[in-house]
Amino acid sequence: MPRILSALIAGLIFGAGIAVSGMINPAKVLNFFDIAGTWDPSLAFVMGGALAVTAIGYFLVLKRAAPVFETKFHLPTRKDLDLPLLAGSATFGIGWGIAGFCPGGAVPAIGLMKTEAFIFVAAMLGGIALARLIRRATSARTASKHA
Repeated sequence: MPRILSALIAGLIFGAGIAVSGMINPAKVLNFFDIAGTWDPSLAFVMGGALAVTAIGYFLVLKRAAPVFETKFHLPTRKDLDLPLLAGSATFGIGWGIAGFCPGGAVPAIGLMKTEAFIFVAAMLGGIALARLIRRATSARTASKHA
């Protein structure tokens, strides 16, 4: 229970930060990408602040032998760049640039009952399901070739 409660608290703090910074407003995000027009640099400051907090957090937390509510740290071990990672990153960026939402901004916007956030999250979940189907089909095809 403490693990779930700590995750809930962290999520609420993150969502509040996204809401306070205005990043649940797609127009604000899209204006960041409009360098030649109505450019709004505030997203860079939000990202910079998040990066600073994350760097300090990792520095302090990774000095511990283990997390507070877990037996060990679960950190990524892969360092290679493969097609699924690059394709997913590109899709994320394109979707963010078109919609003005990323998952971190859309979920708190759902809490404010923003219709466009519901549409975005539904499309995002559809994309996740499609990606999983493609991955399974690709894995099954590869496995049958090697059998």
